[in-house]
This record gives sequence, C-alpha cells and structure tokens, in this order.
Amino acid sequence: MFDNICKFLAENFPQDFASWLIGEPIPLTELSPTELSLEPIRADSLILLQSQNLVLHLEFQTQPDASMPFRMLDYRVRVYRRFPEKQMRQVVIYLMPTSSEMVYQTSFSIPGTHHEFEAIRLWEQPTEVFQQFEGLLPFAVLSQTRNREETLRLVAHRIEEISDRKVQSNVAASTYVLAGLVLEKQLIQRLLRSDIMKESVTYQEILAEGLAEGKQKGLQQGLQQGLQQGLQQGKQLGLQQGLQQGLQQGQIVMLLRLLTHKFGKVSPRVKSRISKLSVSQLEDLAEAVLDFETVADLNAWLRSHP
Repeated sequence: MFDNICKFLAENFPQDFASWLIGEPIPLTELSPTELSLEPIRADSLILLQSQNLVLHLEFQTQPDASMPFRMLDYRVRVYRRFPEKQMRQVVIYLMPTSSEMVYQTSFSIPGTHHEFEAIRLWEQPTEVFQQFEGLLPFAVLSQTRNREETLRLVAHRIEEISDRKVQSNVAASTYVLAGLVLEKQLIQRLLRSDIMKESVTYQEILAEGLAEGKQKGLQQGLQQGLQQGLQQGKQLGLQQGLQQGLQQGQIVMLLRLLTHKFGKVSPRVKSRISKLSVSQLEDLAEAVLDFETVADLNAWLRSHP
C-alpha cells in the first residue's frame, strides 16, 4: 500500500519529483516496465519516468531489500538496451528509519562489473524540501523533523490552501497513509479533514484494496480453521458446518483488520460483539464500515443489529 501511494505521487506530480531529485522541474512522462526487454522483476515499488534525454528510476522501500543493488543494475541495462542515448538517474528512497546497513548500499559489484546508484533516507532529508511542492507534502512527516505532529499540522494547513479540489483530496489521502508509518491514526484523523480525503480516488482505492485483501486473507484463514475444526469434530459437526464456521471466522478476521486500519485499536467489547454476528450481518457490516466516520458510528450500527 505504501509503495503504491509513492508511485501514485510520482506519476501525478512528476515535475515536483524532478525539482527535488534533478534540481529542475523538467517534464517527465511515465515509462512502463513492459516497454523494456524481458519481463519486469518485481514492479510493485518501481516507477520509471522519462524526458527526452533522461530516465528517472525510483524505487520506494519501507524495508531494506538485499536484492536492490542487483535490481538497479538490471534496470540500468534494460533501459540502456531500449534507450542507449539517454542518461539515467536511479534513486532508492527509503521511507522508514532502520539500523540495517543495506539502506547505505549504493553500488553492485561482481568480478568485472561495477554499478552505482543513489540512496535517499527520508529521515535524513530536510523537512523544508518537502514543504515546497504539493506533490511532496505527504513525505514531510517522514523527513528529518523534530516534531512530527507539528509538521503534520503544517502540512494539513498547506493542503487546505490547495485550490484544485482533486489535487487537494489526493494529497490529503496520500498524507494520511504515509503519516500512518510514524503517527497514531487518531492523531492523523484529528489533523486531516476526512471530507477532503473521501473525494480522493486514491483514498477510495485504498479502502477497497484493504477490504478486498482482508476478505481474501480472512476467508483463506477462516476456511483453513473451519476445515481443521470440521476434521477434528468429524461426524459430530460435519465438513459442511466446519466450512460455514470457517467462512464466518474469515469474515470476522477481515472486519477486525479493516476496523483497526480505519480507527486504530478495536476494544475487546466491540470484538466480542462482532464475533457474535451472523454471516449475513458480517457481510452487511463490511459494506457499512466504508461509510463510518467515527467509532461512534460503528457502535450505533452494532446497537441496531442485535
């Protein structure tokens, strides 16, 4: 999810990224990995932007990846094969502080071959850099700031000043997601206006993705547990009842993950109440939760569905 948000920002605010990383707001357009020879190796955190003379290759990472140096070499060769006349700037952008030495790696070497690239650790970058451009505002809270809450408050104020409503909602939604790496959800929700974020296609996609992923994981886990219970209880419960229990358990797991993502910690009382809902009630709640603004909305729904 975090990688996708970063890719979205780079694709929609390429000149802001160019100003930051290249030093001038040159026009950049997206370059699909499929335009390069061979199949792409893990394109989930990859973004390629190009101008007439330059290809900008960005990789966003929340955690270090031992394969990163080779990936940099691999894509440099692919781009050279397709665009031998173009220069290439390759940057790995690490989002979260870590003690791993891998975030300081900037080269790949084997006998007879040496390749270099850049690594940027956001927590070492001056906050002011990200406050200059709308497309970089979501990264400010991850930068070298002494007070993340105050930084988010300033970013929220800057977002309020964006005149384009679509840009405003997308920047707000992206800030909401990335701030979740370092701040509590309740604080973020207090500082960022939810009505602005709701207008963002990005925000809706995040919720839909989380719901779909939760359903899939929850269903798989629930079915597995149900099958195990059904086999253990044998003739007494039967396989059909075990599958039904597994489906119900999967829906419960999915809902709790979605609620935790949206509201933070879910109280034991609410967990207990949800665990007693029927399969049809769980399905109704999964649809209703997308419209909830606060925990109070959730509690009101639960009271109306005894």
